[in-house]
Amino acid sequence: MTTTHLTDKKFSDFALHESLLQGLNEAGFEFCTPIQAETLPYALVGKDVAGQAQTGTGKTMAFLLAAYQHLLAKEPDVERIKNQPRVLILAPTRELAIQIEKDASVIGRYTGLKLGLIYGGTGYDTQRKMLENGVDILVGTPGRLIDYFKQGLYKLDRLDVLILDEADRMFDMGFIKDIRYLLHRMTAPANRLSMLFSATLSHRVEELAYEHMNDPVEVKIESETVTADKITQIVYHPGNEEKLPLLVGLLNQHKPARTLIFVNMKWVAEKIYNGLRANGFKAGIISGDVPQLKRERLLQDFKDDKISILVATDVAARGLHIPAVSHIFNYDLPQDAEDYVHRIGRTARAGASGDAISFACEDTAYFLMDIEKFIGKPIPSGKIEPEMLAELKPSSSTPHNRQNKGDRYNKPRDGRRTGPGSGDRDKRTSDPFSTIDRKPVDSEGSKRVKPAEVIQIETPVSPSTKDTPSIRRGRDGPPAIG
Repeated sequence: MTTTHLTDKKFSDFALHESLLQGLNEAGFEFCTPIQAETLPYALVGKDVAGQAQTGTGKTMAFLLAAYQHLLAKEPDVERIKNQPRVLILAPTRELAIQIEKDASVIGRYTGLKLGLIYGGTGYDTQRKMLENGVDILVGTPGRLIDYFKQGLYKLDRLDVLILDEADRMFDMGFIKDIRYLLHRMTAPANRLSMLFSATLSHRVEELAYEHMNDPVEVKIESETVTADKITQIVYHPGNEEKLPLLVGLLNQHKPARTLIFVNMKWVAEKIYNGLRANGFKAGIISGDVPQLKRERLLQDFKDDKISILVATDVAARGLHIPAVSHIFNYDLPQDAEDYVHRIGRTARAGASGDAISFACEDTAYFLMDIEKFIGKPIPSGKIEPEMLAELKPSSSTPHNRQNKGDRYNKPRDGRRTGPGSGDRDKRTSDPFSTIDRKPVDSEGSKRVKPAEVIQIETPVSPSTKDTPSIRRGRDGPPAIG
């Protein structure tokens, strides 16, 4: 990591609580990024802030420090009970919520404040129990937060701090009604510290800020370019049939240590995954249909270098901080130009450098004009030389969680046989992430249910019965007219 993205402003220059400074020092944080240096003077004195800066520039640290300091400097309401959190941090995606909670646990380890994390897909009873035991700082995604709120497991009427992270993404994902539902049930804006941070502050986000914040200070860290300065961008124009050979050829050429490959559809992700595995790459795949626990495991293995390539839909495009991602591939150009910025923003984070390689193919080339207009400059084009197209080894069409039995990502979970005659689920569903692992069982759980028996009752054909329908009798039910 470089330090050129930092200012000369130190965290110790602010009147931060001793426990926060201790956590920052142990984590190796000394100097502020521009967004931190500009927003902390306002937020630390209780002034609402709406902040905008490029992705990967330290917005999370800015609002966490302000929230912690506010709680440590203010005595809690004597009438507050344990199921009334003092801080609520809203994030649009599960991965972002998890990342925020991890960052908060690092810098706040000596504060004595209790953290809670709420998100869908896993841990329903565990999260419920956590709320019942009480937390000071609650981080979560809107859907499950509202679920628990409607059950009365926590209240927002003693809230001291509200934080909205990636507010523009809240709109994009259709969460804004959920956000407003929560906003109308918490402490009034004049009685809490509110902070809103995002990579972009659109008009609709600013409208939300002025409606539910108390005269916020708007802080924008402007850059000459929308994308990070240290990202080397290039776009190739392959035919559809050249995309996978070109991808493998470029991976062999660049030999990246840690790579994210973005696609627009999950079936394309599956195709790429199978192709990479067949050609010797250690890869994983993540999309919205992958169970949450598996998503977390894959991301951790990616960070731990157990896999070097992660194929992803846009579920991974925002909010994730994965250190040392050297290369981003847009196998499909995104339709939304902002998604392009967030995708390539997974590299060149915190002052590092990185490469962003895009394919403008027959299906997505017409998105390129809008992307270049949005980022304010043309993306250099690369020439595809014949030697760049790798000769691919054939890949199995079997979904990745069935391929290579010894691989931890593909091993059948209960040791069942695979192959002809084994009831392989691949014949029943084309979705590789389906949770349907076995055929239904009967009420005793010992036999597979047989298809309903069809009894054809022959009826003599006559003018009066010529059009009489046949009768089907179910195995356990009354006759059915068909």
